[in-house]
This record gives sequence, C-alpha cells and structure tokens, in this order.
Amino acid sequence: MAYVTKSDRMLIGGELVHSSSGEFDQCINPANEEVIGRSPRGTKEDVARAIAGAQAAWPAWAATTPSERGARMRAFGQALKARAEEILHVEVADTGNTVTPMRGDVGMAVESLDYYAGLIHELKGETIPATPDNLHITLREPYGVVARIAPFNHPLMFAVARTAAALAAGNAVIVKPPETSPLSALVLGEIAREALPPGVFNIVTGTGATVGDAIVRHPEIKRIAFIGSPGTGRAIQRAAAEVAVKHVTLELGGKNPLIAFPDTDPDVIAAAALRGMNFTWQGQSCGSTSRLLLHEDIHDAVLERVVERVAKLRLGDPADPATDMGPVNSRMQHEKVLAFFESGRSDGARLMTGGRRPSGSLFQKGFWVEPTVYADVRPGMRLWQDEVFGPILSVGRWKTVEEAIELANSTEYGLTGAVWTNDIRNALNVARRVRSGHMWINGVSNHFLGVPFGGMKNSGVGREEGIEEMFSYTEAKTINIMLN
Repeated sequence: MAYVTKSDRMLIGGELVHSSSGEFDQCINPANEEVIGRSPRGTKEDVARAIAGAQAAWPAWAATTPSERGARMRAFGQALKARAEEILHVEVADTGNTVTPMRGDVGMAVESLDYYAGLIHELKGETIPATPDNLHITLREPYGVVARIAPFNHPLMFAVARTAAALAAGNAVIVKPPETSPLSALVLGEIAREALPPGVFNIVTGTGATVGDAIVRHPEIKRIAFIGSPGTGRAIQRAAAEVAVKHVTLELGGKNPLIAFPDTDPDVIAAAALRGMNFTWQGQSCGSTSRLLLHEDIHDAVLERVVERVAKLRLGDPADPATDMGPVNSRMQHEKVLAFFESGRSDGARLMTGGRRPSGSLFQKGFWVEPTVYADVRPGMRLWQDEVFGPILSVGRWKTVEEAIELANSTEYGLTGAVWTNDIRNALNVARRVRSGHMWINGVSNHFLGVPFGGMKNSGVGREEGIEEMFSYTEAKTINIMLN
C-alpha cells in the first residue's frame, strides 16, 4: 500500500494529533479506487478541543499590530509555496483533478494571503456626527473563533484562500476539510503549525455528520462559512439556528447560463463554452456555465463545434500533463452523474457526445464518466434545472432577448452567468437583468483578486474574495463619548 503522504494528523491547538477515537478513514484515489492515505476520523470532542485552543489564541492574535499580523500571514504563504509540488502531488491523487490546472491552486492561496495581509489597515471604524457636543465612533472587532467548511474540488485552496480574510480580521479559524479529499489539509496542518501562533489555525478532519455538525452547533462559533450544495447549506442554517444566533455565509450551487448572441464568432463561443464548463475540473465547479443558450441563428454552427471539441478531450492519468480530464471525485458523485445520463434519455434531450462510462482497461476501475453534451434541453428537464456537478453541458436555443433572459432566470440558482456579444447595449441589458451574483461579458470562469464573488437566489448569501469578506469577519461596536 503506497500512501501519497505520511501526514495523518490534525492540527488542534498548535499540536498535530490523532482523533480522540483513535480511528481513521481511508482515502481513495478516484482514478483507480486504491487506498492512498488515511485521515483521522474526528469526533465531537476533537471539535471542542479545537475550539478551546482557538478561544485561547484569538485575543493575542487580534491584539498584534496590523503589520505583525500581515507579516505572519505572508510567511504562512511562503511556507506553502515551499511545499507546493508536494501538495500538488497529494491533491491530484486525492481529488482526481488533473495536474495542469491544479498547479495554480497553491499560488491562488498565497495570493489571497498576501492580498488580505495588505488590507488589514483598512479595518477602520467611523466617526459619526450624531450630536455636536459628543463623540460617536465605531470600531471593528473580530468574532473570535470562526469556522470554514471546505468543498472537495479545491480543498487546499479553499482552506487557505477562504480563511485569509478571517485571519486578517484577527480571528482564529477552525477548518473542516472535505471528507472525500482531506489529505492536503493534513500537509497544511504541518505548515500552519510552524508558520502561525498555536491555536490560530486548526484543522479537524472527519465526516460532515459528525465534525461538520459539531462545528455548526457549537454555541461559541458565531461565524460560519460554507461552500457546497444548497441542501447542505440549508441544513447548516437550520442546525446553527437551533443553538445560537449566527452569521452564516453560503456559496452554493449553480446552473449557470452562457448566453451567446448571433453577432459572435461560433469558434470563439465553442471555445468559451468548453472553458466555462470547466471540463478540466470534470465540470466540478459551482461557477461552471453548464447551460449554453445559443441564438437560433448560430445554434447549429456552435453546437457542431462544441461537440467536436468535447469529443477530443483526453481522459487519462490525472498526473499526466497531457490529460485533459480525470475522474469525478467520489463514488457518490459518479452515481449522481450516471443518474443524469438516465435522466437525459428519459426526458428526451438529444445526446450529442459522451453519456457513458468510457471504455478501455484504464477506466475499468475508478469514477470515470465521459465529457457529455446534450442538445434540445428545455426548462422542464432535470438537465436544465439541477446542478450536475459533473462534465455535462446542456444546450438550448433562443430567438428574442426577452426569451434569453427568461430562460437564463428559469432555475432556482443564481451564481454566475456569461453574455457574449459585440453590442454593449445588449451586453449590459442582459448582464443587469440576469439574476446571478457574478457575471462575465465576453468572458467565462475567471475569478479576479479583490472582486466579490457570491450568489443570488438559492446559490447563496454573502460575498467572498473582496474587502467585504474581511469586513464580514468583524462585528461593529459603537462607542458614544459623552463630552457634555
């Protein structure tokens, strides 16, 4: 049995420890279903220990000067960079993501640490001229102990980049890694132990039902952030509300539209459709533009080009730089995608390419599915309404701008969307009327440092990646100084 990492301990209160139960969960390579490592099966008691360590640590962390706190965060980032190749090797094996796109995740994590380290001086209060004879001021104070529940598609990046704002604001952090790909978090624990004060950064591995639930229900954690499915997001809101009044932000799923106007180049739209669908992440990205809405004048030309490009995507060993697409992350995801194939057939959508498990000896084991395109997908179909979180692109057509906007808004989701046209009036009209939190005009997929990201409707609440994320990890305190 060859493990991809020797790391098998959580970081709690500055110490690398096993679970209080002494038990472990096996970690599976989704490409071949081989055991590649183990992670501690965390318990409610482990969560309590992590919170106690964080409670002891955060006041001193918050009391450091902005320059000192920023310097520690930047040192944390440099320590991550020093082990970037090791982390890449671990994550490719543990997630099924291919090596070429995955190579940038540590860099994005480090950039976020640097960005928020530089923003700490912006944690300013206000003076308010409420009365002429007194002084009214506000301060920003950290919540204290906050929690981040990370998803499986970018485990290391989300564990770091989406806690940087909380650290900058003076909080101590509890990270719950994804149970299907926790191994990079165990390496992260070793790095954080050396780079940050004890208790400031804590990692508890285990299941959502045990560790996640204990985090959400602990009354001392008032601030929680989650990335995942709408169903789990609602469960977190319910569980949190049962024990305390909490600030919960959610970045949830998407069934995101890419709307292509007839004045665009079919080759350009076909290339954008593949990038926007994130096939190199097996379609496992909440921001994927998984509904391609084509004007009837260019529908056939674009569809033909999309199908041709998707059929040429190369499946294979995720560690091979020549591989375009690996397996989906887990057995559960695999079964879910296969169920969508059945749904597409029963709903009457037109299968253009893919739609099955690939053939060949390499794919006999593992959670493999072919990249897939369905045409003639309509609003009443499951392929139109439900997030697959797999490599399935649904294609529909439209005739008028009003019809395009209606189709774009005809799901419960509202995370991202894209508009492609050379007419700026059409571009801005559609971008403003589509009910999504993050829109691209003549672009797809990219995130930009400092630009807020988050969803409308059932795609979530709150915004991340900008300065308001850092503010969201603070509470405003008002002080009235009565001079007369």
